[in-house]
Amino acid sequence: MGKKGFYFDMEACIGCRTCQIACKDKNNNDIGVLYRRVKNFETGVYPRPDAFNYSSSCNHCAEAKCVKGCPTGAMHYAEDGTVQHDKDKCIGCKYCIWNCPYGAPQFIEESGIVGKCDSCKGLRDSGENPACVDACIMRCLEFGDLDELKAKYGDRFVQELPILPSAKLTNPSVLIKPKDCALDSNSREKEV
Repeated sequence: MGKKGFYFDMEACIGCRTCQIACKDKNNNDIGVLYRRVKNFETGVYPRPDAFNYSSSCNHCAEAKCVKGCPTGAMHYAEDGTVQHDKDKCIGCKYCIWNCPYGAPQFIEESGIVGKCDSCKGLRDSGENPACVDACIMRCLEFGDLDELKAKYGDRFVQELPILPSAKLTNPSVLIKPKDCALDSNSREKEV
């Protein structure tokens, strides 16, 4: 079994946020706590404007800064290579939040500890997909063995976009099939 991660087909994503809602619902998150976020971007200028959507969660990085920065071991690697969070060990110090360049860990005020995407480990352990994957109406999200996903989708994917921090920092476990316009370094996030 190899390292697990997400595949995201940006060309298919319509920005509906169904994945975001499914994740929030499955995790019963408080208002403002999102383990998966869909952001909308625009690029280009008249007469050639363009737009794209980006759905992100924890990238389950091979060199996760949240794991390295956690003083208690609450952030740790599971056997499948995903980054998991042990709520019983978390002291709410927020070091993982400060260290993650993607903003994946979220502080939960009510409990005083951190939470994050665990790639729906409980669902996966019972043979199901993460909630975001099954909820996606365009089928642009997939979770699985990264080597198998690479073989399935060929070499037209990236792990880095101008809107994201450098992949060299963390080696994220995400494969992105980009829209051509998403490679433009002059993208602007749209307010919704």
